[in-house]
Amino acid sequence: MTTAQSPIAYAVQDSPSTGHVPAQSTAHETLRYRTSTRALLGMQKEALVHESCSGKAWRLLCDEGPYLNGTDAAPFPLGYFCAGMVSSVMTELLVLLRQHHVSFSELTLLQDNRYSMQGSATAGTMVGAALPVELQLYITSPTSAAVLQGLLMQAVAAAPAMALLRQVHANTFSICHNGKPLEPQRILACTTPSPTEPAFSAELVTAAPASYAADCVTKLKAAPVLAGVSGGAGSSLTNEQKRILHMRGACTLRADGLQQIDVELFSPLGSQFRFLAEESSRLGGQGRAPSSLVYLSAGLAFCFMTQMGRYASIVKKILQSYQLLQDTEFSLPGASANTGQAASMQAIRTHVYLQSAHADEYAQTLVAMSEQTCFLHAACREVVAVRLKEAVLATSQQTGGDRSE
Repeated sequence: MTTAQSPIAYAVQDSPSTGHVPAQSTAHETLRYRTSTRALLGMQKEALVHESCSGKAWRLLCDEGPYLNGTDAAPFPLGYFCAGMVSSVMTELLVLLRQHHVSFSELTLLQDNRYSMQGSATAGTMVGAALPVELQLYITSPTSAAVLQGLLMQAVAAAPAMALLRQVHANTFSICHNGKPLEPQRILACTTPSPTEPAFSAELVTAAPASYAADCVTKLKAAPVLAGVSGGAGSSLTNEQKRILHMRGACTLRADGLQQIDVELFSPLGSQFRFLAEESSRLGGQGRAPSSLVYLSAGLAFCFMTQMGRYASIVKKILQSYQLLQDTEFSLPGASANTGQAASMQAIRTHVYLQSAHADEYAQTLVAMSEQTCFLHAACREVVAVRLKEAVLATSQQTGGDRSE
């Protein structure tokens, strides 16, 4: 899936055929993302994410580890989501530190994400859920822990990614099966017409000029391939599930200004990947790497795609092809866009395109079960708590090495 000529993530030349971001839907400026995603071999997926505020598009690749019999060649979907979420908070925190004249020499933001899956796929009782998110700040600074904890709390409110957790979103869907539109069952239908099925081709995926960071996404550590153990090889493909998923993202700031996020999957047994992130010039960055909401939007689409492939595998009704087009929309962030407001998010619109040799009822069931088991659509269905653990503070003397953000 990945070669020296095809890294895991890179900017691409924009093309109408890959799905431009739709026109602005409100009188106020928002951050809009159109994610076109298709299944490749096995559990591998490809996404093209178009960003309204920069006009750029990014190509991202996704895979799964041994727990889903994947090849582990690229990050798992929840890894993209974790990276995007912690990066969104870090962006707002750095702005707030600068605005409050807080100096520091070291800064790491840790985020733990947990999800649950239980029930039977064939009985239709399997449900995914998002559990409370934990954030913890590690910083070397002369500023008090109470002040820093207060700024982290403000950053969580200002970050658009966190709006997904604190609001209930009535996400909508459309289905096209073998070229035929179908009415979704047990989930909300989109009220707008379905866009044209996204096109993917080698000609459209042409690397953009080399003014971007190299190796925006890289693999740091491979997962152990263990069979017959909890969270081991093939364990996530069983019909009956009762398990907790746990991953951690550690976000730091590099000397060149790029954010570096290392995400590791602890349960099931997974790998560790590194993501580089930077916001667009509209939000104070240079756009040299995918932004936080590019990663977040890709993670949402990839997770839903994984659930479609997983359900098809469990019920042994394989899809000939499946892809989707997803629209996500966020308000401007409270700190980096200087709105002074808590960020918000609109309901997600997902258009699914399927090809199979099975009846239309199967396509409707597959999409409904994918929404029911998708961890990230579960995060949209309910309010998910964000818990701020006590900051770990190391005092520092004011030296030339300190930073004032």
